[in-house]
Amino acid sequence: MAEKEMIQRNIEDFSRVQDWMLLADKDSEVYKAMKKRYIDLKVILTSSGINLTEVDRIKE
Repeated sequence: MAEKEMIQRNIEDFSRVQDWMLLADKDSEVYKAMKKRYIDLKVILTSSGINLTEVDRIKE
């Protein structure tokens, strides 16, 4: 997979995880599991040089 495709896929996953997090109860185990993936994706995207200011809706 090309780097551009990988970045696009990670951005789409990041957006999807945020949508689910916004629907879930913050005290639930599901939310906690999604938050782990959210943090992983945030690190991956940031280290790839992506500015998350506009796409990060969780702000945690």
